[in-house]
Amino acid sequence: MAGGYDRAITVFSPDGHLFQVEYALEAVRKGTTTVGVRGKDSVVLAVEKRATPKLQDPRTIRKILTIDQGVALAFAGLNADARVLVNKTRVECQSYRLNVEDAPTVDYVARFVARTQQKYTHRGGVRPFGISTLIGGFDKDGKPSLFQTDPSGTHYAWQATAIGKNSKSVVDFLEKKYAEDLDAAATVRLALKGLLEVTEASGKNIEVVQISKDTIKWFTDDEIDPLVKELDDTAEKIAKLKEQA
Repeated sequence: MAGGYDRAITVFSPDGHLFQVEYALEAVRKGTTTVGVRGKDSVVLAVEKRATPKLQDPRTIRKILTIDQGVALAFAGLNADARVLVNKTRVECQSYRLNVEDAPTVDYVARFVARTQQKYTHRGGVRPFGISTLIGGFDKDGKPSLFQTDPSGTHYAWQATAIGKNSKSVVDFLEKKYAEDLDAAATVRLALKGLLEVTEASGKNIEVVQISKDTIKWFTDDEIDPLVKELDDTAEKIAKLKEQA
């Protein structure tokens, strides 16, 4: 029981919990599955998209967003919170370019996002951002990097990870299958394969972005569909289960 300690963001419970932050993490766990994989020369972000109404323009529903040249962000959680946080981050990146006359690195962007999320965990009159993010880009040495941030304001670097619904199953899969120095094609395949572990996917309900040194590539439905058909082994799994039964 929260015992009333979940009514104010700035009050710890006697056992050391900030319940509003934990509730924000619960909103993330109910969000769409999001996968990030770092390869030898690129970072791939893959997201499950929920079905859109027939008359809605699908271009207005984005789960992966460009932050700056060479930096992209994918999120799980509340879309409105993500929009506000992304806009703040974009302004910070433009300010960085104006002051430093250089492009911000992905670790700088991740630190800013985490710092902003943390500010909303200890001030009255606000609530935590109900999103976790995966941020892909390149560091100051020109090497690909993948970062995760949480509503609590923490940020971590990863080789491969997942957030959102059923993320633990995807992370377990990635731990078994990840290898060092994946090339661009293998990085895309691993990210898609991880997503297929927990969802019945097609080109229409998957969004995939590959961040390379010079460009950010958005995969089209026509490019995703053949890969999904090649990697989807759902039928094989069902056949094995029937044999075991």
